[in-house]
Amino acid sequence: QLVESGGGSVQAGGSLRLSCTVSGYSVSSACMGWFRQAPGKQREQVATISRLGTDVYDDSVEGRFTISKDNAKNTLYLQMNSLKPEDAAMYYCAAGPEANYCWNIIFGDWGQGTQVTVSS
Repeated sequence: QLVESGGGSVQAGGSLRLSCTVSGYSVSSACMGWFRQAPGKQREQVATISRLGTDVYDDSVEGRFTISKDNAKNTLYLQMNSLKPEDAAMYYCAAGPEANYCWNIIFGDWGQGTQVTVSS
């Protein structure tokens, strides 16, 4: 089970930190990722982190977002800084198989999402 939290409404330039509490997977070994979907758009991959801690980001968030995990708490995070109106979306965390590199792999389990709204 994956449960996201931390979404909300912020002004452009603001920050939010999303959390994903995980059960049934170990964040220390599974591929973990954050995705987002805006109304009328396809779901897009935002960031992934591997069992080795290798993190990969979509170009649109590189340098502004940071994915991390707390193995002791079995929790995944997404720190989002310098938010832009185009970052507004439903954000989902996902878990996948163990791998050293997780970008574009197939994620099998998903949370329900947390809404992020960014006003200009």
